[in-house]
Amino acid sequence: MDYMIGVDLGTTSTKSVLFDLKGHIIASSSKGYPLYRDKPDMAEEDPVEIFEALIDSLTDVVRAGKLENDDKILGVSFSSAMHSLIAFDKDWKPLTRVITWADGRAFKYSEQLKESGVGQEIYSKTGTPIHPMAPLSKLLWLKNEQQDIYKKSKHFLGIKEYIFHRLFKTNKMDISIASGTGLFNIFNLDWDQQALQITGLSKDQLPTPVEPYEIERGMSKEYAKVIGIPVDTPFIYGAGDGPLSNLGVNAIQPGVAAVTIGTSGAIRVVTDKPKIDPKGRTFTYALDRNHWVVGGPVNNGGDVFRWARDNLFDAEKSTAALLGIDSYDLLTEIASKVPAGADGLLFHPYLGGERAPIWDANARGSFFGLTHYHTRAHMVRAVLEGIIFNIYMVALALEEVVGELKSVQATGGFAHSALWRQMLADIFEQSVTVPQEIESGALAATVVGQKALGLTDKIENISGMLGDAETYKPNPENYETYRELTPIFIRLSRQLQTEYENIANFQREHVHIKLTEK
Repeated sequence: MDYMIGVDLGTTSTKSVLFDLKGHIIASSSKGYPLYRDKPDMAEEDPVEIFEALIDSLTDVVRAGKLENDDKILGVSFSSAMHSLIAFDKDWKPLTRVITWADGRAFKYSEQLKESGVGQEIYSKTGTPIHPMAPLSKLLWLKNEQQDIYKKSKHFLGIKEYIFHRLFKTNKMDISIASGTGLFNIFNLDWDQQALQITGLSKDQLPTPVEPYEIERGMSKEYAKVIGIPVDTPFIYGAGDGPLSNLGVNAIQPGVAAVTIGTSGAIRVVTDKPKIDPKGRTFTYALDRNHWVVGGPVNNGGDVFRWARDNLFDAEKSTAALLGIDSYDLLTEIASKVPAGADGLLFHPYLGGERAPIWDANARGSFFGLTHYHTRAHMVRAVLEGIIFNIYMVALALEEVVGELKSVQATGGFAHSALWRQMLADIFEQSVTVPQEIESGALAATVVGQKALGLTDKIENISGMLGDAETYKPNPENYETYRELTPIFIRLSRQLQTEYENIANFQREHVHIKLTEK
């Protein structure tokens, strides 16, 4: 038998999955690591911890696969979280931890870029909205506030590039990851001169851009021995996790949107060429040079549901643990008893600032419409609906750029809940299809790997690897209610945005100081 391993480098864990060539899962292994939030707006990881998690997960999955002598692992291919940044000195010693997409310390420099008009110029060439998530803004923060590190830095990589450098001594970045840096011109597929000039970098400080189908062989013997694979096993660069999420659920046809809500969330559509939003609300990232993913990411998904569980339903959380019931299932059951629209209670889910559709790192969450008759059940229903309303706002912006959405494919942790699936169908007024539970990101990475190795002629062949799916239809009673509430939700988000900076600055001055002193 021949096999492929798909690796999913995530924000809080790395997962390695062993597949046969038909996409069946043989074995999987996941290893977690902490997200460090030592200071206000910080969100960092330790690159060594992630590298060790990768080696451990690969080792586990190879052993779990119980391969026979005539079995062969044809390749290892990667999906990776985007927008990370690590600075290195001339000897390739890391000068920073991994500054992740969730790190917001560069918010001031993002705002300066937007206000100057230069940000829109760069966005129109790079397809990455101006936001603290992007390495472009992170570099400006380093340049202005971490000058010692910035001056010593001779190389800048993301987490996947760091891993390939450790294994193969390379200095390359696939164009999918590069297209999310804010430094990469998506029209000439090279580093953008204006972005380099603003950050003060030269091309030789950044990796060489390569196709997602780029292959490395001849890894370190030390690591090959630990993992239990031949030294010449091909490692394929693969692509960013967002673009691969679309491929993994077969949402690569025109007008087919993939909605993913895990800790954070996103909605994306694949096009055959880059498409730029004149208003700067959507991203355009490469899957490869012939497939471009246009969409918008949100910071606030399942993590907001977790906040509601931990802070509003602590007693129920303990009860669920005693009864052996999933606490999230208990909360969705409570929310299902409340009618659609939560009797006029709205929730803006901006607990962690927000990317699309408002691209405001200062955004903060709020309940609106609270009355005496609202209960905690109404509040949890409003939280769930608010997450979907916000994704729908992104969808409206997306339709202005790519045209009408014809159908929705839903994935991520939220898709486990029948209530959320129905909410998505009702608020979008679209049929929502939920593919059979698979490791979609890792599977998509292996399909890219198969194409790189000449085992398949096109990535669209993934459709034959996917199992059955469930489809949810909009409920007319519910979507009539949501039709009334959606405009209020949208108008309110715009009105509140005028005060987000003021309340965020108050919190930075007063609240965060108290938190760091504890």
